[in-house]
Amino acid sequence: MSWLFGLRKGPGEGEGAPHQQSGNFEQGAGDHHAGAGAGGGDGSRSGAKGDTPLPSKMDAYRFDSAALERAAKAARELESSKNAKEALELTKAHETTLQLEHQKGIKQYEAHTEEVRLEQIRASHEEKRKTLSEETKQAQQRAQYQDQLSRKRYEDQLAQQQRINEDNLRKQEESVRKQEDMKRATIEHELELREKHDVKRVEAEARAKAKAERENRDLILEKIRVQSAENRTTTLESIKTAGSILGAGLTAFINDWDKVTAAAGGLTLLALGVYSAKMGTGVGARYVESRLGKPALVRETSRLTFFETLRHPVKNIKRLFSKPADALSGVVLKPDLESRLRDIAITTRHTKKNNGFYRNLMMYGPPGTGKTLFAKKLAYHSGMDFAIMTGGDVAPMGRAGVTAMHKTFDWANTSGKGLLLFVDEADAFLRKRSSEIISEDLRAVINAFLYRTGEQSKK
Repeated sequence: MSWLFGLRKGPGEGEGAPHQQSGNFEQGAGDHHAGAGAGGGDGSRSGAKGDTPLPSKMDAYRFDSAALERAAKAARELESSKNAKEALELTKAHETTLQLEHQKGIKQYEAHTEEVRLEQIRASHEEKRKTLSEETKQAQQRAQYQDQLSRKRYEDQLAQQQRINEDNLRKQEESVRKQEDMKRATIEHELELREKHDVKRVEAEARAKAKAERENRDLILEKIRVQSAENRTTTLESIKTAGSILGAGLTAFINDWDKVTAAAGGLTLLALGVYSAKMGTGVGARYVESRLGKPALVRETSRLTFFETLRHPVKNIKRLFSKPADALSGVVLKPDLESRLRDIAITTRHTKKNNGFYRNLMMYGPPGTGKTLFAKKLAYHSGMDFAIMTGGDVAPMGRAGVTAMHKTFDWANTSGKGLLLFVDEADAFLRKRSSEIISEDLRAVINAFLYRTGEQSKK
């Protein structure tokens, strides 16, 4: 508190007292009054010179009694003063403020220290990360380099192995070629020796045979003459014997008229039998074909055949005992078209009952509208058989188309119940003969079809 009393002693002392007091508090001095006196003295010198002088070595050994007296006097005056308590509180507040500022400085220093430490840690981590990244990069480069080296080493090994294999293959080929050459030379030598041996053998055989023939020439010629004479005699005797036998038989046959008549009748009957058998076989085959089979143009039919009966016996027996169904059952049509088709079904059925003449009917429309289905239903409703032929099968038959067309209609006429022949895709062969260019075979088929359908029929 000595700085409060220093104000009374002059401006120089008042300025220096607080500094010295603050210094004494920080250094932990035991006597406030002594510190104040010393501070006053320093303040006077500082105010006089304008700059703080450096203390000398002797200042530590000097003792200022005047300052002590002034401090004691100031203490007495302060104790007797009415503002002593306020001055003490103000001094405490000032000291507390200085301590808080000092603690704040310490905290700032600690925060700065912590920040520096964190920055050092971050820099250390960043350096470690960079070092690790660089080590990883170097490891990758090292691995790539090792991989390139191993790959190159492997390629070199493969190339070396390939060269070794090529050398071995070339050596093997050379060895095989040498062996083949040696084998060929051996075979050629053997063939040459065998040929020489065969030539010598043939020459020896020829010389021996020629020598034997020269020695046995007379015997061989005599043998040939004897054999020729015997053959000639035998042939002449055979001819004479056969001629005499045939002449005697022919003479006896001509002189006996009964034998001549019997022979002529037998030959005539044989010819008639062969011709009759041929014609009968043809007629029987056509009859069997017309009754038991079906023509080539017919794709589907309800008419019973021998083979169809054997294949599906139960189905055919049920169909024989089944009753006629409605012609339009299962067919979805427009009302006006359904009425017209129902009239056609009723008319066809009554024509069947009254044994009248049937007329031809043409139906047209896109595929899938029920034309074939109605034809089948109409045949079942009328108690008739049906047969379906396709117009596309007619043109490929060529010249045989006319014969096939006539066979189809002849087969239809043999039906006992009557037959409804439905020509599906008729436009494939029914064309205008005058305006369109068609082949002569197709023209002939159209003529045959028109000839068979030009008149009304009861079947």
